[in-house]
Amino acid sequence: MPVLVILGAALLGILVESFLPRQQRWPVQVVLTLGGIVLAGASLAWYARGAGTGTTTLAGTVAVDGPALFLWGTLLALSLAAVLLIADRSVEPGGAFVAESNAAEGPGTMSRAAADAGGMRTEVFPLALFSLAGMMVFCAANDLLTMFVALEVLSLPLYLMCGLAKRRRLLSQEAAVKYFLLGAFASAFFLYGLALLYGYAGSVQLAAIADATAGSDRSDTLLFAGLGLLLVGLLFKASIGPFHAWTPDVYQGAPTAVTGFMGACTKVAAFGAILRVLQVAFQASSWEWRGVLWAVAIASMVIGVVLGLTQRDVKRMIAYSSVAHAGFLLIGAIALTDRGLSGTLFYLLAYGFTTVAVFGVISLVRNSDGEATHLADWAGLAKRSPLVALVFTFLLFALAGIPLTSGFIGKFVVFEAALADGMAPLVVVALVASAVAAFFYLRVIVLMYFSEPAPDGPTVSVPGAFTTAAITLGVVVTLLLGVLPTWALDWANVGSFVS
Repeated sequence: MPVLVILGAALLGILVESFLPRQQRWPVQVVLTLGGIVLAGASLAWYARGAGTGTTTLAGTVAVDGPALFLWGTLLALSLAAVLLIADRSVEPGGAFVAESNAAEGPGTMSRAAADAGGMRTEVFPLALFSLAGMMVFCAANDLLTMFVALEVLSLPLYLMCGLAKRRRLLSQEAAVKYFLLGAFASAFFLYGLALLYGYAGSVQLAAIADATAGSDRSDTLLFAGLGLLLVGLLFKASIGPFHAWTPDVYQGAPTAVTGFMGACTKVAAFGAILRVLQVAFQASSWEWRGVLWAVAIASMVIGVVLGLTQRDVKRMIAYSSVAHAGFLLIGAIALTDRGLSGTLFYLLAYGFTTVAVFGVISLVRNSDGEATHLADWAGLAKRSPLVALVFTFLLFALAGIPLTSGFIGKFVVFEAALADGMAPLVVVALVASAVAAFFYLRVIVLMYFSEPAPDGPTVSVPGAFTTAAITLGVVVTLLLGVLPTWALDWANVGSFVS
């Protein structure tokens, strides 16, 4: 029902775009999108009250189990905050998305007249809903073909949304093209791996692949070649190094609200799919692929922290931070235990809310060209707006994993699960990477508090109700999960996958 509600709201959004006058679309789309997410959340909560150990539906293609319900709830909550950022029209007059009448303007930075136009491209709302529905099916798919279709449904709207920025049109369109081209390559890897695994197991069902893996006299060449290609597609979508090449450019070029939606929700969906594939289909062969994923996790953490140190743009810095966090999350996914699963699910919840709030704050610091994302523009920000600097400092502490924030609890439960599963060397590498990563977060904090603002430096916009609500939600959840994490940890203790 939650997936059907989201798809229904997306289809109604298409009808709104088709038949309503342009001036009436924005309020209707906002109400429809937020209402659809809330209704989907209510139906999910109603079902979860009496849910048993889990079941499969739609001819066995979708698994509705404890992890799927947790991931769906997380996706709906994060998308609610992200849609609030997308809907805001106060920080950027008329909204951050190119107006309908100006959509065909050539690439490059928009003229001031075009940038100040009052219209907003409202088809971003049904696009976001279609992407959200794809994410929900992606992390609950019980066979690889359904997972591939869901991958395309979640990806194609994101490619479009990345190119809709009102300002810096060239950068936005470049981000969309890069994401599309690299995403097409990753989808091809996924599909090729799916074909090889079908040749090995004679089925695309995860349970059938698990049975063939546990006891089969077939050649393992098809199995491991297929698994390798399949994982390339999944690791790309989760922006795990070294399959992260799209991440910094797309994070920087996409509209900031879309970056928040993508950075939080896509990671949840991708890791949900990775957890399901590894634990349901390939747990019996873990001795063969576990060492490879160790190396991938280490590479992701090293790439994220080392290249993050060299960045001079705040959005690119957060992008490389996400690559490092993907490495930390992969540690929990490799554990293949209930503690590893629950720890990874909690980490996804905590990281998602922090990410949405971070990009909400980034959208507030502006100059004449729009958002001021160069680090030099953030010098002395605490003197211009102490509250914004304080909120951003708290969120950076959470990303760094400082105690009393959700980031600390998330890393603690993931690393604890890894230690219990005999991965102490990997945890040591992760702790060192966390310590190094703290430097580039602290660098921004020092810049905000101990540097003098430039006389002609950027201003801090007063956020509207939508942006204020999104940032407040992210900060409150980040604080609650750091101070009182027990309720969320209990919620994340969802049992195992069904197949």
